[in-house]
Amino acid sequence: MTPICGTVPSMPNLEIDREEGLSTFRKIALGTWRTTYDPSVYGSLTLEMDQALAYIEAFRKAKGKRVTITHMMARAAGAVLERVPDANALLRFGRIYRRKSVGVFFQVAMEDPATGKIDLSGATIHDPQKKTLVEICDELEQRFSKVRKNTDSALAKSRNLFKRIPIPAIAPLLELTSFASYTLNLDLSWAGIPHDAFGSIMITNIGALGLEEAYVPLVPYSRVPLLIALGQVRDGVVARDGKPEVAKVMKLCATFDHRVLDGAHAAAMAKTMRAWIEHPFDHFDPV
Repeated sequence: MTPICGTVPSMPNLEIDREEGLSTFRKIALGTWRTTYDPSVYGSLTLEMDQALAYIEAFRKAKGKRVTITHMMARAAGAVLERVPDANALLRFGRIYRRKSVGVFFQVAMEDPATGKIDLSGATIHDPQKKTLVEICDELEQRFSKVRKNTDSALAKSRNLFKRIPIPAIAPLLELTSFASYTLNLDLSWAGIPHDAFGSIMITNIGALGLEEAYVPLVPYSRVPLLIALGQVRDGVVARDGKPEVAKVMKLCATFDHRVLDGAHAAAMAKTMRAWIEHPFDHFDPV
């Protein structure tokens, strides 16, 4: 069909399918909680990190790339959502819609070029389950660099917009943007709103701040049902063959939306995450 008067045909913000055949509990959950302000569920998983640290050292020597836990988590999160596709979803019109692609959003600390104050922003990597760890390293480093230098044009445009808006108007604007981007599924890139800005899951590395444990809140306007905080890698006592041993451990703290996910989903995701991080040589790129 030829566009009228030369206008550009509208495109959806996301590629999604509505989830059908919901369980009774899922329907009750949708009816019980109207927003992401109250259905938060919290849980933690302590991971043994000795093999992950050994893999990082071997990978750096073999590939010449400065891989970190963050890069490994991007790939592992992709595997988790591939293993538990019910978690790769969002809510629209009180219904669950499953995403057709995976997006992993990482929070990034940056310095505001105007004030010099530390601010938080983020970068999203799409479909990490289809990429090698080398590709993830290169892509994330490029995205993180743009965020910290404020050279991402779309992000810079939206940040400048919010700087000019009075504080009382920010909440209504966020709600309106969320409604347009996710409920109506409109592409707002023309307005400086990045395409699928927050992805399927949010990850923040609190360990970089020296914290071992923290539970981050759900972000209502992002429509992301799962957030993970990575704690600091530290010495801990683990049981091996019935005996206590000192090993490197990391606590992974999760917050999820109970309208979308429940304990069975969390158990399956935890099992997959543990397998990838505690046995990296069996799952990540060969070194």
